[in-house]
Amino acid sequence: MKKMILFLFVGYSLGISAQKMHKDFVYLKDVDASIQTELRYFSNQNFIGKPIDGYQKDCVIVTKQTAEALQKIQAILKKEGLSLKVFDAYRPQQAVNHFVRWAKVLNDTLMKSEYYPKVQKSQLFQLGFIASKSGHTRGSTVDITLVNIKTGKEVDMGSAYDFFGEESHPFYKKITKKQKKNRLFLRKIMLENGFSPYDNEWWHFTLKNEPFPDTYFNFPIE
Repeated sequence: MKKMILFLFVGYSLGISAQKMHKDFVYLKDVDASIQTELRYFSNQNFIGKPIDGYQKDCVIVTKQTAEALQKIQAILKKEGLSLKVFDAYRPQQAVNHFVRWAKVLNDTLMKSEYYPKVQKSQLFQLGFIASKSGHTRGSTVDITLVNIKTGKEVDMGSAYDFFGEESHPFYKKITKKQKKNRLFLRKIMLENGFSPYDNEWWHFTLKNEPFPDTYFNFPIE
């Protein structure tokens, strides 16, 4: 019986590692290399404080339709002296599982002061910051901001990317008029070009007509 369980486990593990990128997904740089990227989950600069499972290479992957929509937005932004910057896009299910495991270890608060200073880690599920399923895993959701091309600096949105708190809600009121204007500008251009926003995060958008609305992929980013 033990041998049978071991065989099944090894077989399952090999199946996960053998998964390849779906044919309808692309590397964003191959569609528009001018779009800036900073894949936070490939690094230590994230709310866990170490690279996340499934992020094996510093590259952004999305569905073809999403890449084409972002390319269109980038062309509009360039005329304004701006560029998109992508923090995360396709996210394998193994990464989501990593988030869930981490959230259950309540004494692991290495990055609390930077990412969730006002929120108890035990509340992350209840408040919707951590979940067992993510739209990112379907390949048509992106976490983005804007960059001033001339200065190379990110546009001030009033809170950091991946900050767990009400400050990240798109219509949070306790920020400056300029920060509100920047958030609304990003939201407006994404809405006008086929994306839907997320109520809890100013940076999070999903392609409205996403090609895989019910499929959660698990091939690694490589």
